Amino acid sequence: MFNKNFLIENIKTLFFALIIAVIIRSLFIQPFYIPSSSMEPNLLVGDRIFVTKYSYGFSKHSFPFSPPIFEGRFFSHEPKKGDVVVFKTPADNRTDYIKRLIGMPGDKIQFIDSNLYVNNSEILKSIISKNENIYCGNNILDVFKFEESLPNGKKYNTVYLKNFSYQNSDTFIVPENHYFFLGDNRDCSKDSRFLSSVGYVHRDNLVGKAQFIFFSSDKTIGSIFSFWKWGKSLRFNRFFKKIN
Repeated sequence: MFNKNFLIENIKTLFFALIIAVIIRSLFIQPFYIPSSSMEPNLLVGDRIFVTKYSYGFSKHSFPFSPPIFEGRFFSHEPKKGDVVVFKTPADNRTDYIKRLIGMPGDKIQFIDSNLYVNNSEILKSIISKNENIYCGNNILDVFKFEESLPNGKKYNTVYLKNFSYQNSDTFIVPENHYFFLGDNRDCSKDSRFLSSVGYVHRDNLVGKAQFIFFSSDKTIGSIFSFWKWGKSLRFNRFFKKIN
């Protein structure tokens, strides 16, 4: 016999579970998948990360589908230089990008002879490896690996092509309420240097701060459903690794 009360109770349970999931995803923490190599060597294609939504406060982009329910941010907190941030691209206010914050409002950013300058001061980098291989799409690049140090003490690894193909740039002056982002894979990243596609990112477009990798698999070896390949495809050394 059809049990109407049983059906109603199950619908209620699913409804409340959905509401709780949306609240957690919108206000606290959200998983993201890394689809590109623009943040190598720190984030690899196949990394799955957790991003805290409360780190910089909340905007309409904190919620699924970015509903236009309010303007601006509330409980806002200023990000710090060197943070790895997920944001909505200004081009469509829909696509999620993840990059490293380099420039704050009012900062002047420029590449001179392949060296990064912020407010006329060179960002120091010390070489870690002269023979490193990283991906750029399906291509494997031979690069130099450096440790860069920002003025606030934040240190992280970056890679540059050995011929330093990105030599000089225009001067980027970050507008008020905007930020300037770069990929750690400097010669394989569409970021704030490309004003027509990414450019300066408005504070309202910030989604959250990348905190740690909770799972990682190498899709070039096999999908996560190919359990017989897990020994080779799963990157166990990256599980629960903090993002620097």
